Amino acid sequence: MKRILIVKVTSLGDIVETLPVVADLRRAFPSAKIDWAADGAFADIIRWNPGVDRVLSAPLRKFKKARNWNDLKEIGASIGELRAEKYDVILDIHGVYKSAIIAFIARGRRRYGYLNKDLGEHGAAFAYNARFGPRPLTDAWRGMRESVADALGYRLEDTPDFNIHLPAPTRDLNIPRDARIAMLFHATSADVKKWPKAHWGEVGRWLCARGYSIALPWGTERERDEAQAIAALVPGAIVLPKLSVVECAHWIQASELVIGADTGLVHLAHALQRRTVMLFAATSREHFGVNDPGRSVSIGEEGAPPDVAQVLAAIESVTSASPKPVSHSAEFGASIR
Repeated sequence: MKRILIVKVTSLGDIVETLPVVADLRRAFPSAKIDWAADGAFADIIRWNPGVDRVLSAPLRKFKKARNWNDLKEIGASIGELRAEKYDVILDIHGVYKSAIIAFIARGRRRYGYLNKDLGEHGAAFAYNARFGPRPLTDAWRGMRESVADALGYRLEDTPDFNIHLPAPTRDLNIPRDARIAMLFHATSADVKKWPKAHWGEVGRWLCARGYSIALPWGTERERDEAQAIAALVPGAIVLPKLSVVECAHWIQASELVIGADTGLVHLAHALQRRTVMLFAATSREHFGVNDPGRSVSIGEEGAPPDVAQVLAAIESVTSASPKPVSHSAEFGASIR
């Protein structure tokens, strides 16, 4: 096996949870070149993994929103780059039209995709000349790894290796020193995933009483307003400035605890080995949750979000062991606006 292409296009959480496939392939085929095709919005996250030789990206999501001519030209150029290599195997572990089109355009001897019943969009089946086996009876993240291992004939190691190496930030983030930071990821991509602000306030006060410093990130103006409303309920809580994804990742890495809804940044916290509690309200915890006993736990169900008592119990379940060491760089809140 000399050259492998992974196709996983979006989105942040899915991209993060696919990173262990790279380490699996590296162990099985140490000399192989591993490329990854993805939406340009998530290309930098893949580049954090040194096991990927080449990231092939195009502004697919951006073009869909803005229909910009320059974005279209960039997509056209990316097709040429995609076809510049011939792959021994192409692994579409996304299973929708856009990933299937990428897999079909790429030059390769074998193009793997899911069985029809396991595809996200059934029409994607046109692209494949080989199939993964039936979807394993496990969560989506373990299932991806098992599907690839079974197809390519290697044994899977139990512990996922995300192999994330964050680039240095380009500005001083004023991350506090000697503070036990708890980041509360209250914002979500859909209102049905949200947890009530009053609940966040109650959890924040409980954490403050136990010596944590509360940090509230946000991405949009509406989310900033929500963060400020939660901060008003939690004495000493800090609403962070707007951060890029890599800046947010540095804050996560410096935190002792991360609590949040089913969002990509909470998946990133799990991947960065932070103590993590993920809350589910509108998606399947069994399928999309994170779980590492004593460190990460997912609670709640589709249509049945957890209550405050369940969240506090989950926090205790992941913080009862000795805290993992973290490094910080400033007094909490000293220069944060």
